[in-house]
Amino acid sequence: MDLSTHYMGLKLSNPFMVGSSPLVKEFDTVKRLEDAGAAAIVMNSLFEEQIIAEEQAAAGAIDAHTDSFGEALSYFPRVDEYRFGSEEYLHQVQQIKKAVAIPVIGSLNGISSGGWVRYAKMIAEAGADGLELNVYHLAATDDRCGDVVEVKSLDLAKAVVQAVQIPVAVKISPYYTSVPAFARCIEDAGVKALVIFNRFYQPDIDIEKLEVKRTLVLSTPAELLVRLRWLAILSGRTRLHLSATGGVHTAADAIKAIMAGADTIQMVSALLEHGPKHLQKVRGDMVSWMEKHGYESIAQMRGSMNLKNSPDPSAYERANYVHILQTWEP
Repeated sequence: MDLSTHYMGLKLSNPFMVGSSPLVKEFDTVKRLEDAGAAAIVMNSLFEEQIIAEEQAAAGAIDAHTDSFGEALSYFPRVDEYRFGSEEYLHQVQQIKKAVAIPVIGSLNGISSGGWVRYAKMIAEAGADGLELNVYHLAATDDRCGDVVEVKSLDLAKAVVQAVQIPVAVKISPYYTSVPAFARCIEDAGVKALVIFNRFYQPDIDIEKLEVKRTLVLSTPAELLVRLRWLAILSGRTRLHLSATGGVHTAADAIKAIMAGADTIQMVSALLEHGPKHLQKVRGDMVSWMEKHGYESIAQMRGSMNLKNSPDPSAYERANYVHILQTWEP
């Protein structure tokens, strides 16, 4: 059975990657993930906020002004509360590269160029095989239209691509005005892969304490559906490699994503919940399914259920929407 695939110009032994997460914190866990069959590992993110804080030596300034805007500042961790400082992050990349034989992909999370280009270079110099840009930006004010937000993300991607020799992927949310148009723009900018999609951690409200509660809820297979839609729309219409992240917990989930057009699968929540060995089970279950159904390779399955052959995917999607609403009965 040929499970090999390509991603960001890298040849991988199979499509299963470990997505950006705390799983890389311990070297023992990283080795167990490799032993379980992970084909590549994405580092946890280095955040723009910590880069800015470190470069501007902002910790003292923040403490000095806590009383004036403490409520706003309370949303962010203190500088010393980040899992890794920038220097520790680079060291972690180097150590993981020494510990495993599979590709290691760095991750930067932010919305502006700032120190990103410099740190992108440093991550590449630390030995990373690729770089994932997580362009998480929540447009919560009314002074910027959607195109301004998207152009900012595009400019960031262009700057990083021009600065490093390693391949670059961009991880986006599903809330772009036109995902296909943005995909075309970042492809033209030299980006090699698109990661679909970022998961937002929605805050809750404690109605007794009148406080905003930070919550982290692991993904479920239900979240895969929006990924399948956009994978199917983009597959065969872009040269970007496509990576699905969010909602893949079982072999069936992975098979659906590949059939929709994914080149790779990034797993996190299922591994946090069940441990590294779960990856081995998912991979084995997928091989068994492929053998049972006559598949000889991942390439044979990839994109077999995409919308490339539909002259107008938007019409197909709308027809599906109308049909469900008109035929469903309680």
